Amino acid sequence: MKTIGIVGGMGPEATCDLYLKIIRNTPADKDQDHIRTIIDSNPKIPDRTAFILGQGPDPRPLLIETARNVERAGASFLVLPCNTAHYFHKDVQDAVGIPVLHMMEEVARYLKGKVELVGILATSGTLKTGLYEKALSEAGIRSLVPSGEDQEKVMEAIYSVKAGKLQHGRELILEQGRKLAHRGAQAVIAGCTEIPLILKQGDLDVEVVDATEILAKACVRLALEGM
Repeated sequence: MKTIGIVGGMGPEATCDLYLKIIRNTPADKDQDHIRTIIDSNPKIPDRTAFILGQGPDPRPLLIETARNVERAGASFLVLPCNTAHYFHKDVQDAVGIPVLHMMEEVARYLKGKVELVGILATSGTLKTGLYEKALSEAGIRSLVPSGEDQEKVMEAIYSVKAGKLQHGRELILEQGRKLAHRGAQAVIAGCTEIPLILKQGDLDVEVVDATEILAKACVRLALEGM
């Protein structure tokens, strides 16, 4: 059984959410059946969106330091429970000697052949990078994103979660998810690891695609591969 390494703290509650989903997706009858998981939750890593938008310090030094720390502790592969941090996926992968899973590619693999048009709820940083759009396009899927004031409300919802204001964040994200569905999205991706904390399956008339859940399942699959 391989050891999962989580480069966490982006944010702390999203890190907990991923780990809980790994536990719940592991076929286990007793403690010893679960997967060894090494977590370094480092909330001091600078804001990824702020850097991408030219408004904050570079998160890469601390992000890479944290990834190497998890590798040294014995992880077989790494995961980043932060969608926006995948803008630096290559930097992290080049800095370590173990695989780093890619959340967007896992989501695109899950959706391929299921939908033709999908909505994306994510940070402005993630949308600016085009990470989801590229992965989805390669899978033959078109995408919709909020624009202008609607995207500002998505960001307000995300930062509300980080501040512990879950109900306010939920009200905002529900509105934006419904708008994407109304525009024709056949599914809506919860493309920021804070969003699955406030947007659940059944909240919209279309499927809510929990990127964290998909990443958790990929972790379990890879950890148990060959057993």
